[in-house]
Amino acid sequence: MSAGRTTLWRKRTAARLAAVLPRREDYAGFRASWRADVVAGVTVGVVAIPLALAFGITTGLGAAAGMATAIVAGLLAAVFGGSHVQVSGPTGAMTVVLVPVVARHGAGAVALVGFLAGLLIIVAGLSRLGRYLALIPWPVVEGFTVGIAVIILFQQVPTALGVERPAGDKTVVVAARALADAWQQGSGSAIIVAVLTGLVMLALPRLHRALPASLLAVAAVTAVTNLAGLDVASIGSLPASLPAPSLPTFSVDWLRSLSGPALAIAVLAALESLLSARVADGMADSPRHDPDRELFGQGVANLVAPLFGGMPATGAIARTAVNIRAGARTRAAAITHAIVLLGVVYLAGGAVARVPLAALAGVLAVTALRMIDVHNVRTVLRSTRSDAGVLILTASATVAFDLITAVEAGIVVAGALALRKVALTAAFIAEPVAVQDGGEVTGEDEASLFSEHIVAYRLDGALFFGAAQRFLTELTGVADVRVVILRLPDLQVLDATGAQALGEIVAELERRRVTVLIKGARPEHLSVLRAVGALDRLAHANHVFADLDAAIAHAQAHVHRDSGRSAAQAASASVVAPRHR
Repeated sequence: MSAGRTTLWRKRTAARLAAVLPRREDYAGFRASWRADVVAGVTVGVVAIPLALAFGITTGLGAAAGMATAIVAGLLAAVFGGSHVQVSGPTGAMTVVLVPVVARHGAGAVALVGFLAGLLIIVAGLSRLGRYLALIPWPVVEGFTVGIAVIILFQQVPTALGVERPAGDKTVVVAARALADAWQQGSGSAIIVAVLTGLVMLALPRLHRALPASLLAVAAVTAVTNLAGLDVASIGSLPASLPAPSLPTFSVDWLRSLSGPALAIAVLAALESLLSARVADGMADSPRHDPDRELFGQGVANLVAPLFGGMPATGAIARTAVNIRAGARTRAAAITHAIVLLGVVYLAGGAVARVPLAALAGVLAVTALRMIDVHNVRTVLRSTRSDAGVLILTASATVAFDLITAVEAGIVVAGALALRKVALTAAFIAEPVAVQDGGEVTGEDEASLFSEHIVAYRLDGALFFGAAQRFLTELTGVADVRVVILRLPDLQVLDATGAQALGEIVAELERRRVTVLIKGARPEHLSVLRAVGALDRLAHANHVFADLDAAIAHAQAHVHRDSGRSAAQAASASVVAPRHR
C-alpha cells in the first residue's frame, strides 16, 4: 500500500471512529431535564430487576450473570450507543440463542461467544452496515418475534412445574420431557407461585399503568411464599459486588465450534437493538438514533459484559418503552438505570436471594405473551398470502431450528416472493402508434393500426430475470404484424437476463420477417443491451431511435416498401400463372 493510500485509509478510519464515539452533544438539554431523566432511570431500573434475574437464570448462567449484564451492558450501551433513550440489557431473544450454547458447551463458552459477537458488531458499526440491517421485511420481524415468544414460554415450563430441567438443547423437546416428569416429580407449590405471579402482573396495570407490575408481583409472591412456608426453590445468595473482569478462555477448538453461535448472537443483537431504537424514535421527542453508532455501542457492551461474568445483551424494547413513558430525555436516564441495579447488587442481595424461581418463570411467561403484538400479527396475516406465509414460516423455523435459520429462511422467501411480484407487475403494454394521414393513431383508431401492420410495446417497471420469460412469451405471440416498436424510456430496471431476453425477442421476430425498432432506451440500458449483443440482432444498426416520430416514420416506410413488394409479386404471379394452364 502506497503512502498516499495509507494516509487516506487512516483519515477515513479516524473519521469513522469520530462518528461513533461519545460526544458532548449527547447530553444537550441535560441541565433542563436531569430530574426527569433521574426519575425515568430509577423507574426502569426497578422494572429491570426481575427481568435481569429471570433471564440470567433461564440461560443457565444464574441470576448474578443477568444482573452483571444489565449493569455493564446497560451502562456502556447508554454511553456509546446511537439512541438517546434506548435501554439495553439481557433479553428473552438472547436467551433463546444462549440456552443451546450453554447446553452444548457449558457456561464457560458464553464469555467467548459474547466477546466474539461484540467484535463482529463493532466491525459492522464501523463498516456502516446499520442502515442495511434495518431493512429486514416486516413479516420476518413479526415472525421471529412470535417464535421467540413461544420459545420463552416453553423455557419456563420446567421451573413453573418445579422439576429439574431435562437434558437437551431443543426447547420444545425439553418442555415436553418436563411435562412428563411433572406427573411424578412436579411441585404444586411451584405451579401456584408461577400462576399467582402471572395473575398479579396482569391485574396491576388495570389499577394503574405506571405501577412496576413485575417487581410488585415478585415482591408480593415472595412475601406470601415465605409467610406460608411453601417449599419452592429460590434464587439463592448473590455476590455482594460485580466480579473482577477476566478474559475468556481461548482455544482453537472453541473458536471453530463457537463461530456459528457468535455470528447468530451478533446478528440478533444488531437486529433487535436497531428495531428497538426505531420504535423508540416513534415514541420519543429526542433526536433520531444513529444506526451505525448504535451498532458500535452494542458491540462495546457485548465485548465487555462477558468479561464481568455477564452474557450478550441487546436493546430491550419493553424497558426502552418504560424509559420513554417515564419522561427520559437524554441517555442519562439509561445510565441511572444501571446505577440503580448496581445499588441493588451491593445493598439488596439478601432480599433478592429469597425470591422463588417459579415467580421469575411467571414473570417471563407474561413477558413472552406481551412480546406478541396481536394487532401487528393480525395485520400481516390479513395483508397478503405471501406476507402471511413469510410470517408463519419464520415463526415455525424459529421454534423448530434457530433464529439465524429462521431469519435467513424468512428473508430468502420474502425476497423471492417480492421478485415474483415485481416480475408479474412489470407492464408490457401494446400501444397503437401507426400514422394515418400524417397523424398518430390512438384509441378509437386502433383498428387502423393493425391494417398498417405496426404495433408498439411500452415497457414499464422492471425487465429482469423474473419477468423476461413472460415478456418473451407474450411478445413473440403477435400476429399479422410487420413492424414492432419497443418503447423503453419508462423501463426502470434492466439486468443482463432481461437484456438477453430482448435479444432473443428481436432474433425471433426478425426470423419471422418482423422488423424490430428500439426507441428511447436509457444510456445505461443501451450499454447493457450492447454488452450482451442484443442490439446486434437488429436488422440494421439504424433501428435504434431516440425520437418516436422518427421511429414511426421508419416503420411506415417499411410497411409501404413491403406492401409494394407484395403487390409486385402478386402482379408477377398473375402474369406468369396463365402459362401454366
